[in-house]
Amino acid sequence: MATFLYKLGRLSFRRRHLVALIWVALLTLAGVGAAGAPAAGNSSFSIPGTEAQKAFDLLEQRFPGTSADGATARVVFKAPSGEKMTDPGNKATVRDTVKELSDGSEVARVTDPYQAKAVSKDGTIAYAQVSYKVSGMELDDASKEALEDSAQDAREAGLTVEIGGDALQAVPHTGSSEIIGIAVAAVVLVITFGSLVAAGLPLLTALIGVGIGVSGITALASALDLGSTTSTLAMMIGLAVGIDYALFIVSRYRAELAEGREREEAAGRAVGTAGSAVVFAGLTVVIALVGLSVVNIPMLTKMGIAAAGTVAIAVLIALTMIPALLGYAGRKVRPAGEKGKLLGRAKAQDAPARPNLGSRWASFVVRRPVAVLLLGVVGLGAAAVPAASLELGLPDDGSQPTSTTQRRAYDLLSEGFGPGFNGPLMVVVDAKGSDDPKAAFTAVGDEIKGLEDVVTVTPPAPNKAGDTATITVIPGSKPSSVSTEDLVHGIRDAGTGIKADTGANVLVTGSTAMNIDVSQKLNDALVPYLVLVVGLAFLLLIVVFRSILVPLKAALGFLLSVMAALGAVVAVFQWGWLADLMGVEQTGPVMSMMPIFMVGVVFGLAMDYEVFLVTRMREAYVHGEKPAQAVVTGFRHGARVVSAAAVIMIAVFAGFIGSSESMVKMIGFGLAIAVFFDAFIVRMAVVPAVLALLGRTAWWLPRWLDRALPNVDVEGEGLRTASERGDGDRELVRA
Repeated sequence: MATFLYKLGRLSFRRRHLVALIWVALLTLAGVGAAGAPAAGNSSFSIPGTEAQKAFDLLEQRFPGTSADGATARVVFKAPSGEKMTDPGNKATVRDTVKELSDGSEVARVTDPYQAKAVSKDGTIAYAQVSYKVSGMELDDASKEALEDSAQDAREAGLTVEIGGDALQAVPHTGSSEIIGIAVAAVVLVITFGSLVAAGLPLLTALIGVGIGVSGITALASALDLGSTTSTLAMMIGLAVGIDYALFIVSRYRAELAEGREREEAAGRAVGTAGSAVVFAGLTVVIALVGLSVVNIPMLTKMGIAAAGTVAIAVLIALTMIPALLGYAGRKVRPAGEKGKLLGRAKAQDAPARPNLGSRWASFVVRRPVAVLLLGVVGLGAAAVPAASLELGLPDDGSQPTSTTQRRAYDLLSEGFGPGFNGPLMVVVDAKGSDDPKAAFTAVGDEIKGLEDVVTVTPPAPNKAGDTATITVIPGSKPSSVSTEDLVHGIRDAGTGIKADTGANVLVTGSTAMNIDVSQKLNDALVPYLVLVVGLAFLLLIVVFRSILVPLKAALGFLLSVMAALGAVVAVFQWGWLADLMGVEQTGPVMSMMPIFMVGVVFGLAMDYEVFLVTRMREAYVHGEKPAQAVVTGFRHGARVVSAAAVIMIAVFAGFIGSSESMVKMIGFGLAIAVFFDAFIVRMAVVPAVLALLGRTAWWLPRWLDRALPNVDVEGEGLRTASERGDGDRELVRA
């Protein structure tokens, strides 16, 4: 591995014009494809294997033309103070609005509040339901504008009007905080390298890699049904790992220059050593992201694969374009320890070497391993305590900012009709196998009326064939409550008895039931996913470190990090701690996919730091240093760079906290805090403490396993022979 990458690095350095041309051409092609592609909308949401999805599929078969997955809008009206919606003037305004809404070409039907009895008991609030023939992502801008114009006309007539539902869902924006994250990364790189040129290389290559990845996703968004969140996630992870991978190779290049090597040789060695770590670190991230497919939620699978593709591009760019750009930069990238005019020159060459901060910290940990280990573990354990109160759900209009019309419509409906009105349940009764379908429909309605937390049960609405009916159930509690979840399970349990008595099959669907099924599916998949991802990465790390205990320690450290990060997410987004600072306007359940998503992404990123830091330690140990001294040597060479990489990754992720999308905001915060815990507590404190306590045992590997494992030579031991022969180029040509 190291020898091949060494040759690749030297070739890229020499043939830099060709390498740069290839990457610029790929960026151009991706950009052209993205520019000519239809805009990405919100990805269609399907959950194979769940009861809610089966009911949706059944509705499409038995109620053709009803567009079960079509967009919906609830236009909510509130009368002025002292008036009622049943007053003649207000009634006329509402009916004019309903007539205006019905004229749209994509509108399937509009309900009249007065015919549908959609007026609150006190008469102050009413709503009209608008159903569309197409889904929210397919809805034309003209239809959305017509909806908003109709509402505005009613407002001008004196009514308060708000619009809920998914018809007006907008593509999320991230705000200026994303740019601030990149700016922080630039400052950290300048401080780390002391040179604008050296600092600019990781930023440039990361932006090119993200540009190719996100443009490719945009170009394929319509064909592959990729939602707007997919490209946001790919950008978030691609920027972070792209900067980090380039940072490690540039840092190693400067270290090789400081040892007196020629620039082409230094580029080859940097790619051969740090590049090997980049390859394996990238593989762990890709495994974690692609592994999301085991959950069998198409949207999550697409997000994971798209982000994994962006990571793979980041790895390839770091291995090829970085050495090419180093060739262009020439003497503007200086050896380690020698800074340019920006931050001042280094000390004279004959000045005594002073241990850097990383060496001093590692020496302290090696002397006090037990105290440091206990402090780190107890601290992370305390941060993880809120995770015991974790409640899962999927965001609805109630989690939107109060500045949005969707949230105000949600609040008006809760005020007029009760909190459960925002999460109606649709019960589908399949009576095709029943002798008396009408009796079965009635039996289902009567059974549901007797359940707890039920406010309203509408009469059955059969299809033309008379073998299937829908019943709408209004719960007494809000959609994300435990009581509503219990009601869904109660209806499904009652359906078992009804099927035995009547032969009719009862299915519960609707957005609320779908959210409950998604949460359950994600919970069921968490342990298998964890075993798969951690197991594969554990085997990979055994090959990298040629050790059993080091990968085991890495996995356990990751569990500490992710539990502490989940605890922080619960504290902020569920309990409301620092909610104002984070821009969280509405607390509530944590997004259902957050735990499994954090397990996947954080594990991959955590292994980045493990690989980069511990390979330096193993390199020193393989070259003859004692275990304790190898820990100090690893920190002397790697701590500064790993710290810079972590700060950059935290800054990039934290930049997405400013997103208008609650899902992106939560992911950005969760990943940022997880990287902080993992990099600065686990990898910088717990890891050296454990290695100091284990000593030589840390690097133990059974002889039979040592013989069976392939030798990937991450430490670059084979590079000595290749460089001494001076025939690396000839071998590459022959290969």
